[in-house]
Amino acid sequence: MRRWKVGILGGGPGGLMTAYLLQKHSTVDVSVTIFEASNRLGGKIQSKRFQKLPVSYEAGAAELYDYSNTDADPLKELITELGLPLHRMEGCSVIMENVRISNCDDMRESLGISAAQALSEFDRSARDRITPHEFYMADMTNAADTSQAEEKFSNVLKQILEPRARCYIENLIHSDLATEPDKTNTSYGLQNYLMNHDAYLRLYTIEGGLERLPRELARRIRATIHLEQPAVSIEKEGKELLRVTSVGKNTIQTEDFDFVIAALPHNHLTSLECRGSRLAEAMARHRNHYEYPAHYLRVSILFDRPFWRERVEESFLMLDAFGGCCLYDESSRDPGETHGVLGWLIGGECAKEMSLLEDEELIARVRQSLPRVLGSNGDNYFLEGSVHRWTNAVNGMPGGKQQKNLDRRHQIEPIDHPNFFVVGDYLFDSTLNGVLDSAEYVVGWLTARMSDVDGGSV
Repeated sequence: MRRWKVGILGGGPGGLMTAYLLQKHSTVDVSVTIFEASNRLGGKIQSKRFQKLPVSYEAGAAELYDYSNTDADPLKELITELGLPLHRMEGCSVIMENVRISNCDDMRESLGISAAQALSEFDRSARDRITPHEFYMADMTNAADTSQAEEKFSNVLKQILEPRARCYIENLIHSDLATEPDKTNTSYGLQNYLMNHDAYLRLYTIEGGLERLPRELARRIRATIHLEQPAVSIEKEGKELLRVTSVGKNTIQTEDFDFVIAALPHNHLTSLECRGSRLAEAMARHRNHYEYPAHYLRVSILFDRPFWRERVEESFLMLDAFGGCCLYDESSRDPGETHGVLGWLIGGECAKEMSLLEDEELIARVRQSLPRVLGSNGDNYFLEGSVHRWTNAVNGMPGGKQQKNLDRRHQIEPIDHPNFFVVGDYLFDSTLNGVLDSAEYVVGWLTARMSDVDGGSV
């Protein structure tokens, strides 16, 4: 039996999930090599601790999506398989003009009857356009709804004539979109609105931090892992092999593989030189198809105690600051923690512009945004702040304006380079769930091809 060599470019969630699934599902002998540019594995999953106290917070990805009410949930099943404990996240409040709105009665009282009616009509229309099952299957279909793919989400919002109702929805979903309504389509906009309904999905996290997921995957993977050694080029070698050139601290190395999988974020694909005009042109088309950059800014603050719990006990809520942002009670992830941590997730153009500011200025601005309804501005309890910038790090229209079929999303040049694949959240829904869907699809394809050859099939 031959030994298959697989090169994985990128040691983030996509690369680690791909390596783990290859090891799990392959019935043939497979050797895996992972090339990672940074000094750590995990990519956008970063669970950090403050300097003054060993209190944790999420610096990158903040939550996971639970689809198990609708159908199978591969990510939740994987986390359970790895033995990691889950923690449910709850939140339903939007704070507008220092008033907390948590239910229909609050809407009528705070926004007015006409605004509440407009919200009810929008909600009914959104659920009519996308059912929970359609929501679940949206990224796995081979043909997109052309009307929702072409229409800007801003046009849908303009149909809400009641300004306070429209403002409520914009505040509710802005940080999840990570872009502006005129820079994404109706499908993605409605999905980010509907995710606030339990019938569509629920949110959860991993006790002890999301970074436990990549760490556990890495612990179980049998692979050669090169840290601080990014792959800088790929080219065809002979009839079937692919040659990867990587650069370490003091070395330049080349290695040939039967299959290569680029598990890189979309904004990092430009760092990979594709040699040969056919592959270079295919990669350029691929990048352009998904070129809808979106932005995040995360500011986390450690307080001496969680003073807001006297008013709010939710895991997160939405604020009308910064165009609409999410405020996480980070310390709710660890029920035994006596200190308090709030995390601001700012999205879109506001995040891009604010990312140019110094950390001290950003920390001051988010502290000023704390609404009075939480009972304090936190000045008497402030201990430390931390900033993490994620400019261009996600996709504002996952799948592109027109969704490609699953094969063409992952195999960008099937004629001369059929053994080169891509994996990424931007191909699906810009979530860790989407990364796993992408990795599963490619692994299923590769294992079938390797088994066919080893079994004597053509």
